[in-house]
Amino acid sequence: MAEKPQVVVIGAGPAGLTAAFELVKRDVPVTVLEGDAMVGGISRTAEREGWRFDIGGHRFFTKVPEVEALWHEILPDEDFMMRPRMSRIFYDGKLFDYPLKAGNALGNLGILEAIRCVLSYMWVRVRPPKDQTKFEGWVASRFGWRLYDHFFRTYTEKLWGVPGSELEADWAAQRIKNLSLFSAIWNALRPGRNQKDITSLIEEFQYPKYGPGMMWETAAKKVEAGSGHIVLEEKVRTVHWEPGKGVVGVTTVVTGGYGPGAGAPEAKRTDLGAEKRYDGDQFVSSMPLSSLLQSLDPKPPAEVLTAAQSLKYRDFITVAVVVPESVGFPDNWIYIHSPEVKVGRIQNFGSWSPYLVQDGKTCLGLELFVSVGDETWTKSDDDLLAQAKRELEILGFAKPEQVERGFVVRMPKAYPFYDAAYKGNVDVMRRWMEENTPNLHPVGRNGMFRYNNQDHSMFTAQLTVQNIVDGTHHDVWDVNVEEDYHEAASPTSSSEPKAGLPEDAAVA
Repeated sequence: MAEKPQVVVIGAGPAGLTAAFELVKRDVPVTVLEGDAMVGGISRTAEREGWRFDIGGHRFFTKVPEVEALWHEILPDEDFMMRPRMSRIFYDGKLFDYPLKAGNALGNLGILEAIRCVLSYMWVRVRPPKDQTKFEGWVASRFGWRLYDHFFRTYTEKLWGVPGSELEADWAAQRIKNLSLFSAIWNALRPGRNQKDITSLIEEFQYPKYGPGMMWETAAKKVEAGSGHIVLEEKVRTVHWEPGKGVVGVTTVVTGGYGPGAGAPEAKRTDLGAEKRYDGDQFVSSMPLSSLLQSLDPKPPAEVLTAAQSLKYRDFITVAVVVPESVGFPDNWIYIHSPEVKVGRIQNFGSWSPYLVQDGKTCLGLELFVSVGDETWTKSDDDLLAQAKRELEILGFAKPEQVERGFVVRMPKAYPFYDAAYKGNVDVMRRWMEENTPNLHPVGRNGMFRYNNQDHSMFTAQLTVQNIVDGTHHDVWDVNVEEDYHEAASPTSSSEPKAGLPEDAAVA
C-alpha cells in the first residue's frame, strides 16, 4: 500500500475543515493552520455574554447529496432544526415579500406603478439592454428597468460600493440564477410547499440549533480526535516551493487571532510574533487566493503577482444589538433598500433559532458592507453602536432606548469582488499553480476567489481530498460554474462535480 501523504490545510473555515474531516476519515495525517482564535471562518457563530449570532446568514440547503450527508455525519439529526425561510425587502417605508407575492406587491406599489413595472418588463423582452455583461443590464433584462431601480440598485450599490454598471454579471448569475419576473410570479401562483426548482424560492431549510459555528466547532473536535491537529492563532506568512517539487512547506507567524473586535475570544498564545515551519506532501488552501500567491517563496513571475494584487474584496461588519423580543420580526433577514441609512441587511437571530437568544429578548444583526480602512471600518465600536441605534430609529424598527447592549464583529475579505478583470487574473494564477505547484490545492470561497455558498466550499474540499487520496481527477473549478446546473433539480454524483449549490441567494 502506498504511504499516506502528510497534508497541511490552510484555514479552518467550512472548506478547510471539510478537507481535514475527509482526510481524517481516511486516516491521513493532517495539520490545519488557522490565523484566528476560533474556527468557522465567515460561517462561525460568534458568542458574547451568552448571545450567539452568525456572521451573515447561513441557510443549510443543498442539492448535492454528498454535502447533505456530511452535514449529518458531523452533527446528529437532533441538532438540526427545520426553519421557515422568510425574508423581505424594506423599500420606500414598506415591506415587500420575497419571493414575490402578487397581492403584497400590488398593494405596496399601487396598481399604476405595478402596471408600469410589468410594461417595463415587457419592453426589455422586446428591447433588451445592450450590455448584459454587467449586473445592471443582466438584472434589467430579467425584471425590467423599473423593478431594477426599485429592488436591486440601492442594495447592490451598498453591498459592493460601486454602481451596478461597474459590477460584473457573474455575481447575479450565481446568486439570482434563472429567477426572472415571470418565474417569480409563476412560483407565487403555484401550489405546493418548499419548492426547490429555484433555490431563491425555497420555503424552509435546515439549521443547527446553536448556529453554523456549532457544526464547525464539532468538526474541529472530530478532526482532533482522529489523525488531525488544528493549530489556532497562526497565520501563514510564507509558502515555500521548489521547481519540480511544488510546495514543500509553510511558515506561520503567531498572531493571537483577530482579537475581540473580530468576534474571537481573547488570545491564548504567549508566543506572539514567533515563526513556525510546517512541511508536508500536499497542501490545501482556503486562504484568500491573492494572499496565497503573494506569500509564495520564491516569488512567482511579475504577471502572476500583478494578477494577485489586482483582486479586490468587500469587507463586512455586523453590529449585533439586544432588544426586547417584541422589537423583532419573523424574517430571517430584511434587505434594506433605503439610501438614507448605511445598513444593508438586518438579521433577527431569534428567527433563526430560539437557542441563539434569551427569554424575552432577541438579537438583531445590522450588516454593513465596507472596505478595510474606510470611514465605517475605522469607527470605534461605540460609534458603530450609536449609528445602529440611529438607523434602527430612522427605519422605524426600534427606539434607541430599546437597545440594551451591542457587540461589533469585523470580517475582512468576506466577499470576492467581481470586476471586469477578475476572471483573467484568476486564470493567470490558476495556470501558473497548475504548472509549478500542482500539490497546492485552492478550495472554498476565498481560496478560489468565487462568490459561492458554504455547501459549494465544502464540495470543492470533498472533491479535492478525493483527488489527493483516491486518485480521482475532478476539476473543482467546474463546481457551480455552468448556469444550466445552477438550478438543476436532479442530484449530482461526486463523479460529476458540477452542481447548483446556493444556500442564501436573493433578489437583492
